[in-house]
Order: sequence, then structure tokens, then C-alpha cells
Amino acid sequence: MLLACLADRRLDRFAAPYIADDPTRLPNIDVALVLGATPIGPEGGPNRYFEYRLDAVAALWRAGKAKYLLVSGDNRRPDYDEPTAMRDGLIKRGVPAEAIYRDFAGLRTRDSILRAGSIFGQKRLIVVSQRFHLSRAIFLAREEGIEAWGFDAKDVDTPYSVFTTLRRYPSALRAYYDVWLETPARHAGKPVVIGVDPPN
Repeated sequence: MLLACLADRRLDRFAAPYIADDPTRLPNIDVALVLGATPIGPEGGPNRYFEYRLDAVAALWRAGKAKYLLVSGDNRRPDYDEPTAMRDGLIKRGVPAEAIYRDFAGLRTRDSILRAGSIFGQKRLIVVSQRFHLSRAIFLAREEGIEAWGFDAKDVDTPYSVFTTLRRYPSALRAYYDVWLETPARHAGKPVVIGVDPPN
């Protein structure tokens, strides 16, 4: 557990210069990547991690910091579709459907990052999630040669998020493991040119 905590602290220090909670402190970039979360929270209502991420990326888009949004999440079962739920939530927040691309194979953070580069052709990204998640994502992206910044979504109160809080520590270790072993994304796919190909 100590090693996992040290890995998490190291990731946080690495990513801190690239993360902001104010859109004006971020560069203008073509694409913002929204990392997936389950739409339904542990109490059966809307998942606050999910809702706060959508609030954040909609604000980022309205501020003109990203032209297009890439929503990446899990769709491994026909009855579970994070990317479509994210797109629907963003449309409700005023983002036009033609600005939203979906990655259905973002099964975990590393997959979302790798596919943003290899499938969607992005070398510069603003990643949107909560701070603990952003640190890992920024590290993974920059280790892959992607110039990544993070936009910090509102966090969730600890009593609601204790499982997620605990999970961050082994996930930090796994990030280093994946980089060292060059773990590939679980799924390949046809290239998609954001802004040229129509949104899926």
C-alpha cells in the first residue's frame, strides 16, 4: 500500500503544472477528451462524477477552448453505453451533436488515451475528469508523446466516493506498470479524422 501511495503522489506532482480548474489558464486545442464513468451512482441516482465531468467539459466548450469533444468510455455490453450517455448529457447542456465524437472502447484510462492518439489522431488534448484521475491520465498521455493538459471537474464528497478514492492507489501503480510494459489498447479500429469524418 505504501508503494501505491508513493506512486499516486508522484503522479500528482508530475501532472500538477498541466492541470487547471479555470478554462482561461488552458491553451486552445481542437479536441477535449472526456474520460468515462458510469452514469448511475452507488445510491441509484445520477453519478456525480459523471455529471460533474459533463458540466466541466460543456463549460470548456462554451469558453471556446475546444472545438470538438471526444467522449470515451465503456460499451462492452449492449445494455451499457457510457459514450452515448455522455453525448446525450452534453446535448442537454447545449453542445451540438456535430461537435461530439464517441469512442466506445475506452474500457479504462489507458485505452482512452492510446485510442485518442492512434484511432482519433490527436497529438494535443485537454483531458477532462476529476483531479485524482487527471494526474494519471496526463502522465499516460505525455509518456505516449501526446501534449496533454487537464481540466479539473468538480470532485465528489468523500463519503460518496470512498471506493473511488481507494481505487486510485492501485491504479497509480498500474499506470507505471502499463508504461513500462507498453501495454496496448484492448481494441483497435479504423482511423477517425475528427472535424472531417462525421461524428459517429
